[in-house]
Amino acid sequence: MNGPKKEAFNPLFTNPLEAVSGMTVSDLNRYLPAVRQENEIKMTRNQMEEGLFLADGVKGLARLPDNTIDLIVTNPPESPWQDASEKNPPLTLQEYYQWNEKWLEQSFRVLKPTGSIYLICGWRYSGMYHALLSNNFNIQSRITWRNNQAKDQPRLVIWRNVLSDIWFATKTNEFMFDQKKVSSLKDAEQKQQLNNFWADIIDIQIGTKNQFERGKPEEVLKRIFTVSSFKLNWVVDPFMGRGSVGIMAKKTGRRFIGFETDQDQLLMAMKRIDQT
Repeated sequence: MNGPKKEAFNPLFTNPLEAVSGMTVSDLNRYLPAVRQENEIKMTRNQMEEGLFLADGVKGLARLPDNTIDLIVTNPPESPWQDASEKNPPLTLQEYYQWNEKWLEQSFRVLKPTGSIYLICGWRYSGMYHALLSNNFNIQSRITWRNNQAKDQPRLVIWRNVLSDIWFATKTNEFMFDQKKVSSLKDAEQKQQLNNFWADIIDIQIGTKNQFERGKPEEVLKRIFTVSSFKLNWVVDPFMGRGSVGIMAKKTGRRFIGFETDQDQLLMAMKRIDQT
């Protein structure tokens, strides 16, 4: 005789004791209660505040006041989710283009008239970003650097990509660029850094313990921060990842706002920036 049918058991967590990669239980106890949500982004031009937020980049930017940010440095994701809690299918190219339009429009709005954006990307979408940035911004330069860890490699065994681009664009043609830092460069090696081919970057990373994320090596960020911002300037990364831009902001005395939809990444960013 068959007994009553048992109800299926679906646990909320497959492994509730498993810590986030790179985080101890002590870390989670410290940082998890401090996670700030999108609805906590309440700033005005006269009341700005630093912070890392569990928020969609587009929505996070939309909550910032007009003309308040000095510098945006970011490496936008190639497969963004509309909702990080749901595994939505990848966007079509048209949807991806429209999504990029939205966050770039918000970026333009929040930048000060003297502000700049540095958009880090691989070769595959570099042309698209050139077109998108041209809609509102003044494009000043395309910087190319040696990225031996570039992720957008061809599937076939053909020419391996070892370059990535950084689009440098400004809100107006009256933008911040530290000429004193430029004029202080004396020798030929230093002056080589002023062109838009940063061939020396990867060589700096070889043989060092690089704690920065793939696509955001410390020397790239340091060079950007040095010439396009000053101490106490406001810096934003709408797609923060593990917080490399925030780390450089803290190291150089800038004020930082970061958005990230992945809570695990956000927690790691909080830890890394806190320990800098």
